[in-house]
Parts: sequence; structure tokens; C-alpha cells
Amino acid sequence: MNKLQAMEVFVQVVDAGGFTRAAENMQLPKATVSTLIQSLETSLSVKLLHRTTRHVSVTADGAAYYERCLRILADVREAEESLSRTRLSPSGRLRVDAPTGLASEVIVPALPDFFERYPDIQLELGASDRTVDLIEEGVDCAVRGGQLGDSSLIARRVGIMHFITCATPAYLDRFGRPSHPNELLRHRCVNYFSSRTGKIYDWDFTRDGERVQVAMPGLIALNDTNSYTAAGLAGLGIVQIPNFWMESMIKDGRLETILDGWVSDPVPVHVVYPQNRHLSAKVRVFVEWIAELFSNHPGMRLPARAAL
Repeated sequence: MNKLQAMEVFVQVVDAGGFTRAAENMQLPKATVSTLIQSLETSLSVKLLHRTTRHVSVTADGAAYYERCLRILADVREAEESLSRTRLSPSGRLRVDAPTGLASEVIVPALPDFFERYPDIQLELGASDRTVDLIEEGVDCAVRGGQLGDSSLIARRVGIMHFITCATPAYLDRFGRPSHPNELLRHRCVNYFSSRTGKIYDWDFTRDGERVQVAMPGLIALNDTNSYTAAGLAGLGIVQIPNFWMESMIKDGRLETILDGWVSDPVPVHVVYPQNRHLSAKVRVFVEWIAELFSNHPGMRLPARAAL
């Protein structure tokens, strides 16, 4: 039995809450995961996990061993990364999650530069507007827009998103072009709801000290950027989307901006990662690369002294 591999598998099983998810996260057969845990328990003469048909939980001895394993594995990774070659060329599988719009419009187009710098990293980039559970799903780090609700994660603010309000010219020709946010109450608006809470987000506008924040009427609400954009392009109503995502559609005339004198609250963008894990070289370089990428993006760079 490879004791270090068995420790890594044990940590993954505890974090994921089960053998199946841990096997998927580590890309190992479930039978291998089960065998390694059994061998580990046999060698220690201790039961580490309680197993039922639906749930896996850690025993008291297992909880203590889990904390030791975290420290041991962190020390091993730190020793490996102290070698100059590893520092210069981090390697291995890196699992990252990012919102759909940021992934397709900002991150993916810039990835040739990332792989030019770090050719030995194998990136698995999940792109969706769903808030993933980093620990349970075995994700190393995530790019997230909006206010953070999970205080158990370490967060680094790396960018900011600015929103524009727009609709198709055909819709505006039919229903009119509002000059004040209050006029939107007489329009159809495409709403966006949180995939985590199900709450529909209010719309907000500010101009010359006047602030308007209201729940907009609409026939439809969505929780995916692609579908939300498609609804706007289909003429289902007025939409409010980050400017980097809509720029090409504004330029080619498919959408037209409205309320140009009004500003909506910008949304912060963070990179988050679990605090109980050693920050590996591959995660560290990706976080630094993302921060650099956003700092050079005209629509996303942070104001001076805002990168906290």
C-alpha cells in the first residue's frame, strides 16, 4: 500500500462525504478507493469511517487522523515545491470553476498565454453560473462574481463587473425607450435568479445622487448567462448584463443600450479556495495569472487600492 496515496484518498473521502464522489474527484476506480481505505484501517488497526448504504461519516479516531493527514500532505507538497524545477514549472491537474460569461469571454480566449507559461498544468475548467461546493466536488479554486457568502473560503478580490441595460431595437420600437428607471415598471424585464437561493435579484440604478432599486416585472427569470442573453435577443424584454459580455451585440446592432446616464452597482469578482488546504504551486500561479488578466482588462480592472 502506498501510504501517502491512501492518506490523500482518505482526505478526499472525508471532504467529499462518500467513496463515489472521491473516486470521481481523484479519477480513480471506486474499488481502488475502497481498497485503499480498508488497507489504511487495517494497517492502523483503527476504524476511520462509519459506512452506511447512503452516507459515510468520520469516526472520532478518523477525525483526529484526518487533521494529521492534512498537515502531512501539506508538508510533502511544500517539500516538493521547494525544488526549483517545481517552482518554475508547476504541473498536474488543476480543477477550476468560473461563471459562464467570464469563462467564455475573458478566461478561455486568454488561455493560450497561460499554457505558454505553464505547459505542464492540465486544466479542467468548469463553466456554469451554479455555485459549486469546492470541497465536496474536488475543485481547487473558483472565480466568483458577487458578494461572497461562504466565510470558510479564502478569497482574493481580482476584478469588478460593470452592468449595462439594453434590449433589442425591435422591442424598444414597440414598447418605447425609457428615460428613467421608474419607467421600467411599465416594461417587460428579463429577470435573473440565484441558483443557490432561488431569489430574483432587484435592479438598481444611480445618477447624480438619486438611487432607484426595484423588483422588475417580467414574464421570465433565468439563472444562466447564455439563456438570459438569448431571452434578451429573442425580444422577451429588457436585460441587464455585464458590459464585456454584451459589447459585440451592441456593436452589431442586435441590442441597444438604454438609460445610459444611469449606473448600476458594480459587482466584485473574487478567486476563492479552501482554507484548510495547502495552496499548491499550480493554484498559486493560476490565481496570480487571473489577477493579472483582469487587471489588464479594461472592463474588469479594479480601482487603485481595491485589490483586497
